[in-house]
Amino acid sequence: MTLDKYRSLADRALEPFVTAAARLGLTPNGVSVLAIVVAAAAAGAFYLGGDEPLLYGVGAVLVFVNGWLDLLDGALARRLEAASEAGDLLDHALDRYADILIIAGLAAGIGRYDLGLAAVTGVLMTSYLGTQAQAVGLDRVYGGLLGRADRLALIGVVGALAVVVTDPIRGFTVVGWLLIVFAVVGHVTALQRFYYAMGDLR
Repeated sequence: MTLDKYRSLADRALEPFVTAAARLGLTPNGVSVLAIVVAAAAAGAFYLGGDEPLLYGVGAVLVFVNGWLDLLDGALARRLEAASEAGDLLDHALDRYADILIIAGLAAGIGRYDLGLAAVTGVLMTSYLGTQAQAVGLDRVYGGLLGRADRLALIGVVGALAVVVTDPIRGFTVVGWLLIVFAVVGHVTALQRFYYAMGDLR
């Protein structure tokens, strides 16, 4: 959607946190590992939120923290001049595991593993097509309807909404509808990225 357009604004907002992380002696890889731990905690909160909706709010906060840490590790690497291909690989691998954990937690919390499978494949294909373009010599593709920043924002908003909206809407909870959106829009975004990349290769 649109959040990637505000990356420069987020980078400016990160500056105090980057400075604090550097003074504390944190490393970019350490921040990446902390991000996956927070994602696992969010997944646990979403899983338990199916029985205790208040925990959806906890999960929402943790998802925003995960997204913030995901920005912080890259900014810290640039500040410390420690950016590397190995660090980039670690960051992307952990991001994908974070995506899987969070979506699995959402799906397990409402007992809809079918929606979870459809959603996680859409999310993973979106990310795969973004990096596969780079693997064939193009720039990494971030475009399309639903990028990672957009997904995390939606999860946070819907997680907060799920605290108070517990009744199904047309047969699905708000979390169920979120998974449907990820499934449909995720695959559409993946196809968009494929189309853009193929166009550049021709």
